[in-house]
Amino acid sequence: MDSLDLQVLQQARDWHRAGRSVWLVTVIETWGSAPRPPGALLALRDDGLVVGSVSGGCVEDDLIDRVRHGERVGKPSLVSYGVTKEEAARFGLPCGGNLRLVQEPLLDTAWIDEVLQRTARHELVARRLDFDTGAVTVEPASRGEAFEFEGRQLRALYGPHWRLLIIGAGQLSRAVAPMALALDFEVICCDPREEYHLTWDVPGTTFSRSMPDDVVHELHLDPHCAVIAVTHDPKLDDMVLLEALKSPAFYVGALGSRGNTAKRKERLKLFDLGDAEIDRLHGPIGLHLGARTPAEIAVSIVAEIVAVRNGVTLSQKKAGSALPAGSGTACASGAA
Repeated sequence: MDSLDLQVLQQARDWHRAGRSVWLVTVIETWGSAPRPPGALLALRDDGLVVGSVSGGCVEDDLIDRVRHGERVGKPSLVSYGVTKEEAARFGLPCGGNLRLVQEPLLDTAWIDEVLQRTARHELVARRLDFDTGAVTVEPASRGEAFEFEGRQLRALYGPHWRLLIIGAGQLSRAVAPMALALDFEVICCDPREEYHLTWDVPGTTFSRSMPDDVVHELHLDPHCAVIAVTHDPKLDDMVLLEALKSPAFYVGALGSRGNTAKRKERLKLFDLGDAEIDRLHGPIGLHLGARTPAEIAVSIVAEIVAVRNGVTLSQKKAGSALPAGSGTACASGAA
């Protein structure tokens, strides 16, 4: 799920507690080029105020108009848009896209409190809506699961689907962490150096003073994990790379120039890593954006992680950069 949906739930709860009538609207199915994926969430207040989105805007306008003209849905119900090309064009759904929604009244907020409390503990949970009764229950979920709607029950996921392990607590890491949090990552920063851990101040993240290789073992890295080593200290960076490159983590990257990346790969060959494992290393880390400041470099790193997560070919890399197998051919414009 999109972590921004947690903000939608919190706002919906606050409106309900203030005595307003509130409806939740969830995307359950799309065809064509509908703008928002299944599971996307919107909260609609009785005066037409909304938070969140289910489309590019025109569908929201119609939902608002319905409420302002007195429509009051009393139980979960289906709403469809874009059944015809004309209607798709009217509601701003490109390429004849179609959209199916579930609209439900918010009758109780206890389940929202539970979702917010458990996701604050970095738990991944699911809320199950019974379409016949409107009852909502909250249950544990696992990475790899997806939004479900089979006609009578809706199951939506909340919490971090993804994890990012950052080695190093410097200025660059403090710029990367909040971006990753906004992109639905649980963020763990590891730095055993006392002069760095005392300054870590990013809310919503977990900090560890353990040695990097120990943290990798504790986390049991899986295909929903990314690892970046940005300390500039080979003793720490190489330590985590030796373990992370053997793991199923979908992304492993390290900060450094092309020359330093080549030297790092030679060092890694001295240990029990095969060529295929070493070739998984993203280095120099990040897409080529002409980045100079820590914030700009953070954007380039996070953009590359998202591209790999989404299966996009990494073409925006500096010529001569180390490209993991399957990433495509580097173009002349390169990576930072």
